[in-house]
Amino acid sequence: MKARIVQIGNSQGIRIPRPLLHQTGLGGEVEISVDENRLIISPAHRPRSGWAEAFKAMAKLGDDELLEGKRTVPTEWEEEGWEWR
Repeated sequence: MKARIVQIGNSQGIRIPRPLLHQTGLGGEVEISVDENRLIISPAHRPRSGWAEAFKAMAKLGDDELLEGKRTVPTEWEEEGWEWR
């Protein structure tokens, strides 16, 4: 499929045909990189992508316990910053 490079303000760009977007699943924010003389467009990496699946796998393996065991370490605020009324 061919596309034409067009002027967009002070930059240049291409219009990506809808069938290609549907086929690749791209949408929203993307990352663009260069490999020799090719532009590579890939989904933007999200800082916490995959965490939910990783936590589920940890729970299945029993590897999701607190580092301090069953007890929690209270913070200074919890010890001094409030009181029950």
